[in-house]
Amino acid sequence: MTQSIITRQQVADKQRIQHTADLFGIRFPLNIEPAVYSIAGNIANDYNGAYWEFYSLSNGGFYMAPVSNQSYQISCENGYEGTLSADALGITACLYAYSHLSFNSNQTFAEICANHYHWLREYMLQHSEASKILGAID
Repeated sequence: MTQSIITRQQVADKQRIQHTADLFGIRFPLNIEPAVYSIAGNIANDYNGAYWEFYSLSNGGFYMAPVSNQSYQISCENGYEGTLSADALGITACLYAYSHLSFNSNQTFAEICANHYHWLREYMLQHSEASKILGAID
């Protein structure tokens, strides 16, 4: 069985609101976005805010990541400690948020979050920092 490569495409600034509304509805600005920012701050003490890019994945997924050349020292509740790029920090924070919201939301939104978790995890497995991200989320 051949595994296809999942690609990402940056969401254009003028499409960000519509794109996230199409995927998540009003739950993006109310639940997902604040959760992702909060998680990033909780696991990376040196994260103190940034502009975040939005990415659409070829398998239907979505994630966001801070725009930075900085590496972030992270410390997770599962005991994992390490360094992640800004892109990997964004993926990790989104995976945490999707997982949390898939268990703590109404059924329809929980299913949306669960699907996005699995789509992003599938993409993440091809990422150069996959082993670090897995350490942070498992």
